[in-house]
Amino acid sequence: MLVGSPLESGAIHMNDLRIGVIGFGARHTLAVHAHQPGEGSAVTVVADPGEHGKANARKALGEDVPIVDSVDELLAEHEVDAVMILAPDYAHASVALKTLEAGIPTFSEKPMAISVEDTDAMLALAKEKRARLYIGHNMRHMPVVRQMKAIVDSGRIGRVRAIWCRHFVGAGGDFYFKDWHAERAKSTSLLLQKGAHDIDVIHWLAGGYTRRVSGIGDLAVYGDITDRRDNSDRLMWDWFDADTWPPTAQKELNPIIDVEDISMIQMRLDNGVLASYQQCHFTPDYFRNYTVIGDAGRIENMGDGSGAQIHIWESRRSGPGRPDAVDVIARAEGGHGGADPSLVAEFLSFVRHGGVTDVSAIAAREAVATGVLGAESIRNDGVPYDVPAVPEDVRRYFDEGQA
Repeated sequence: MLVGSPLESGAIHMNDLRIGVIGFGARHTLAVHAHQPGEGSAVTVVADPGEHGKANARKALGEDVPIVDSVDELLAEHEVDAVMILAPDYAHASVALKTLEAGIPTFSEKPMAISVEDTDAMLALAKEKRARLYIGHNMRHMPVVRQMKAIVDSGRIGRVRAIWCRHFVGAGGDFYFKDWHAERAKSTSLLLQKGAHDIDVIHWLAGGYTRRVSGIGDLAVYGDITDRRDNSDRLMWDWFDADTWPPTAQKELNPIIDVEDISMIQMRLDNGVLASYQQCHFTPDYFRNYTVIGDAGRIENMGDGSGAQIHIWESRRSGPGRPDAVDVIARAEGGHGGADPSLVAEFLSFVRHGGVTDVSAIAAREAVATGVLGAESIRNDGVPYDVPAVPEDVRRYFDEGQA
C-alpha cells in the first residue's frame, strides 16, 4: 500500500488515502462519503464507461478528479491505496478479482457477487494475496439493526430460536423492474439482490448461517405488463414516480423481466435457529419488519427509520400493541439511517489498520449462497437445497481480521 505518498493536487493532503472508484451510478453517494480531501481520504480517480456515470462523477467530485473508462485503465495508470466497487452486481466479481490480484484493499458493494462460485473465488484470492476485502453490507450499521442486535446479545429475550422477516418493497416496480435488476443473467434474482441485506441481518441476529433452504415465489404482477422500454439511457431517479399506483399501472418496464416479484424462503441455520424471509415488490408501503423470537421473549421493529420503535415482549401480560417495553430507533445523519457514512468510515479504518469489522466477508458470501440456492429452490418447485459451508481455513482467516 502506498499510504502517505505525496500527491500533486493541492487540495489533497499527503496522508490522505487515495481511493479509486469503479462505477459511479446509484450508489455513488458512498464514494462521496469517502471523498474528504485533507481529512483522511480522497477519491483520486473514477472508472466508469458510461456518460451518465462520468457526468455524475464530475458533478459530485469536481473537474479535477481524473475519469477513465475501465478498471484496467485505472490500475495501469493510477496509484491508489484502496478501491470501491460501486458497479452493477454482475460486475462485482470480475472487477474485484482484478483489484485483489493487484493486492489492493477492496470495497465491493453488496451483494458480493451473483454466484456462489464467484464469491468463493473472491475469498480465495483475497486470502492468497493478503488483500483486504470488505463488502458493503450497510444494514449492519443501521440503528434499527444495531439496536436489535444489542437487545439479542444482552440475553434479554433468552436464546434466539426463530427469526421472521417481512420485506415490503413499495418501490419495487420503479427500483427493480425498469433496468438490469429484472434480468436473471445480471442479478440472478431479487431474492439475492435485494434479500442479501435481510439474509445477512437474519444471520447476524441469529449468530449462525443457513445450511438448508427452500422456497416458493412467482412473477405475479410485473410480468403481465407489456409497456416496455430500454432505459439504459436513463438513471433510476429519471423514471421514478411515487404517484404511480396501482403496480399494474407501471410503464416502461425493462424489455426482459424474468425474476420473481414475490419470494418466500425457509432457512435452517447451523446453530438450530429457524428463519423465514418474505419479499414482495408490489406493496404500497416500503419497510422491513423483523421478528426475533427467543425462549424468554421476542422483539419486533415497527418501522425501520429514525424515531420508529422496537417493541419488546417479556411477559404473558403483554399483547398486541401492548409490549412490555419500547426501544426508540436512534436518529443519525446520512443515507440509510446513518448507515452509509458509518459503513464507509469502517472501511477506511480497515484499509489503514486491518482487524475485525462489524461487516463480514464470510457473512456476505453466506448471504449470497443462501439467496442463490433459495432462488434455485423457488424455480424447482420448492426442492430444498443444502448450502455449502466455507472451508474452515478460509473462514478462520477472515473471521480473525485477514491478518
